[in-house]
Amino acid sequence: PQEVIIRTAESGADPKGLTSRIDEALTVAFGKGGYEVRRIEMVGPKVGKDLTKKALLAIVFSWIGILIYVGVRFEFRYALGGIVALVHDVLITITFLSVFDKEFDLNIVAALLTIIGYSINDTIVIFDRIRENSRKNTRMPLLDVINVSVNQTLSRTILTSLTVLMVLIILFIFGGSVIHDFTFALLVGTVAGIYSTVFIASPIVLVFEKIKPSGLKRKK
Repeated sequence: PQEVIIRTAESGADPKGLTSRIDEALTVAFGKGGYEVRRIEMVGPKVGKDLTKKALLAIVFSWIGILIYVGVRFEFRYALGGIVALVHDVLITITFLSVFDKEFDLNIVAALLTIIGYSINDTIVIFDRIRENSRKNTRMPLLDVINVSVNQTLSRTILTSLTVLMVLIILFIFGGSVIHDFTFALLVGTVAGIYSTVFIASPIVLVFEKIKPSGLKRKK
């Protein structure tokens, strides 16, 4: 059986009449009992505005939670680096969704929150290695520590990311129209997350280290 999503523009003051006309057209095309309507959703301007507001709140609250968690586990500069990377990932994903005219619904919200969780997980792996190498090599400049740490975790990042991307590509091609937008958002967000983890989060830590050095004294 094949699943199909039917989307229509706003139908004025008679949404039930539109539903009836679609039902009649499907009956003519497939015969009575030849199809199954699994779900009907009507999203007006008010509902769409409310959904957008709640989605933004969910994303902001997730950022705040991550900021507190990373700040407690590492240092505040690490937390800022992680948040800047996450903002980058979300903005890139939303930009691609807008360019390709994708509908912003609950599936997209779920995809954005999934991207945030996946990206910060990769970032924390690198941050943990930076902290470990900083303690082992107190004579080494932080820039070199970051380079060494990124290189040490690069193979793990590439292998993990390729595995995720392979699964997402398969879902995007064979998953059907129901999850098409969801997997599209995850694909874009995962690629953006790979980039931000290596090229944004760690350099931001270095920038804040230059502005306000950490309490860990590095030997000359």
